[in-house]
Amino acid sequence: MTTPRTARTAHTADLAPAELAAVRALLDDAFDGDFSDEDWAHSLGGVHALVHDGTGALLAHGSVVQRHVVHRGRTLRVGYVEAVAVRADARRTGLGGQVTGALERVIAAAYDFGALSASSAGRRLYEGRGWAAWDGPFAAYGPAGTVDLPDEAPPFLFPAATVRVLLDQDHPLLFDWRDGDLL
Repeated sequence: MTTPRTARTAHTADLAPAELAAVRALLDDAFDGDFSDEDWAHSLGGVHALVHDGTGALLAHGSVVQRHVVHRGRTLRVGYVEAVAVRADARRTGLGGQVTGALERVIAAAYDFGALSASSAGRRLYEGRGWAAWDGPFAAYGPAGTVDLPDEAPPFLFPAATVRVLLDQDHPLLFDWRDGDLL
């Protein structure tokens, strides 16, 4: 493997079709075919962090998209992290941290706070960077009203020290509705 470059960020609109195809292929491989069209749609429309090697091959990706959360009667802009993956032969080399760091910079500059749903494998990466699991209630606004999410693991929030708004764990985080996985 050629030495990787640092993560570059770009909005979905600035990625060429070939780049988007490479991202989708990386995600399909990294998630062992368990990356749906809905998951793909969730990762688009925001800022992507991409790491390529010296030959231009894509090694790692993640994106942050805007979502809305209602909390204590206020609508908050949330930078929601999606589709973080590292090519199998490049894992455990710091690329996940590079991608996450680039996304954290976007969140810190543009959103009230960050959130994500972590896999059991990805949990250590986020916890090591200061992300913390939300200890309060959470749900989503659905077409027929509020939908509890009893089967969902609590979202991780980024990082507690830089949250621009005071979050009260006695009050729920109510996420906006979307097709597929709600978190």
